Amino acid sequence: MKIPFLNLKAAYTEIAPEIKKAVDQTLSSGWYILGEQVQLFENEFAAYCGVRHCIGVASGLDALFLILKAYGIGHGDEVLVPAHTFIATWMAVSNTGATPIPVEPSNATYNIDPAKIEAAITDKTKAIIAVHLYGLPADMDRISEIANKYDLRIIEDAAQAHGASYKGRRTGSLGNAAAFSFYPGKNLGACGDGGAITTNDSELHQQLQQLRNYGSSIKYHHDRIGYNSRLDEIQAAVLRVKLSKLDEWNTRRKNLARFYSAHINNDDLDLPETPHWAFPAWHLYVIHSSLRTHYMKKLEKAGIETIRHYPIAPHASGAYTDMYHELSLPITEQITSDVFSIPIGPHLSESNAAYIADSLSQGVYT
Repeated sequence: MKIPFLNLKAAYTEIAPEIKKAVDQTLSSGWYILGEQVQLFENEFAAYCGVRHCIGVASGLDALFLILKAYGIGHGDEVLVPAHTFIATWMAVSNTGATPIPVEPSNATYNIDPAKIEAAITDKTKAIIAVHLYGLPADMDRISEIANKYDLRIIEDAAQAHGASYKGRRTGSLGNAAAFSFYPGKNLGACGDGGAITTNDSELHQQLQQLRNYGSSIKYHHDRIGYNSRLDEIQAAVLRVKLSKLDEWNTRRKNLARFYSAHINNDDLDLPETPHWAFPAWHLYVIHSSLRTHYMKKLEKAGIETIRHYPIAPHASGAYTDMYHELSLPITEQITSDVFSIPIGPHLSESNAAYIADSLSQGVYT
């Protein structure tokens, strides 16, 4: 038996006729950049997230970067970031010239710990990036209370949280602006790279429309120094089809998560915790264990693919060695050493999920 971590081929097969039709219509239109499909997707995704505006861009990293640039954040500024996250969160800040200031996570949720935020704020702090890691929303009310106290922007990194909600509100509508990635492995994934920004800020929306397109709203009229970061028409067409399936596929993920939590019985393993106020997207099902390496090898022998998210913390990576070589982040480092992810894609069968749960419940040496 071979169980892949995520079966993208099965996802495509389920909706192949709709995808082929959407792509063919787009190709037949003869308009491939910032056309009807992007506009329609932006309208539909904004409505889905419960906001007024959506701006399609080239990637999730670009989405974060462009938000920061539009807010004028750059050299001499600081932005608070989770210590435990994919490194793109940090790189978006660094690419503006600002400095990412790491804040340790909560042991319970792995998201940024609101209790540790205030101590990291200085007179240079301009924003907080709240990552909804693994698809679990951060505790936005507590973060917002601190941000309001110090007049800071709140930027959601919702790259793993398409369709998740916090106290009844969708991610993407919980801060000043939010960044999404449509990398193929995401809950809402394109057939290539892509990203988007959601916001209720009409002025920000106007700036971002220019920044993503060479600083231009009208062809050959360049009102600011901009970038080339545009969501492709073909990817927008694919995303429109997949958006119609997102809630259904997220429900499958939720059911698998519940199955795992009910059927994995092993004191060696700490399973994910979900606060009562969160409806996760279950992008990942992440297990914590001091015996991680042994369990990953055991599952590999059983034909089950697992992944470490993430094996190297941002502050320990080569990109930040010079800046943070003496920094100690013990909670992040412990999480990095001990967590691993098991399959939870929407096309994982219950029989395969039962096989995975049984393999984990047997213990590492059986």
